[in-house]
Amino acid sequence: YKGYPALSAAYLTYRSDPEYQRLHRKMLSLLRSRKSQIMLEFQFWPTHPPASKGGLYELRSYMLKSGTLLEWEQNWRIGVECRKHHEVPMGAWFSQLGDLNQVHHLWQYPDLQVRKEVRESAWSENGWPETVLNTVPLIQKMSSRIMLPMSFSSLK
Repeated sequence: YKGYPALSAAYLTYRSDPEYQRLHRKMLSLLRSRKSQIMLEFQFWPTHPPASKGGLYELRSYMLKSGTLLEWEQNWRIGVECRKHHEVPMGAWFSQLGDLNQVHHLWQYPDLQVRKEVRESAWSENGWPETVLNTVPLIQKMSSRIMLPMSFSSLK
């Protein structure tokens, strides 16, 4: 969305669209839980489309300790430059609404073996070990999800 006014307009459209309301009622019986977040992009890490289609995507998520986002950002400004020598990061975002103090990174790889090799090669870059050393103490919880594009996805 392009700012909160666009988000508000989208919500209003969804709430007043009869087809959306019908689909929403039908879908509710399939849901066990649902959670939403509104994220903002880090200025130093703009979102990029995938370099090529296919492969797999890794979404890395971090729950930071309260009050550490700026320290995280300062360290990752260096870290992302180190990683750019080995791969093109697709984007990074931080939470504004929903679960706060969360950061998400999205990466694309041809396969898991290349992911392993790229991640290992980053350790040889000046600045990468320091980024990890300085940011690990800021983390409360982290996760990594490997995602594959569905058959109908434009990323396939």
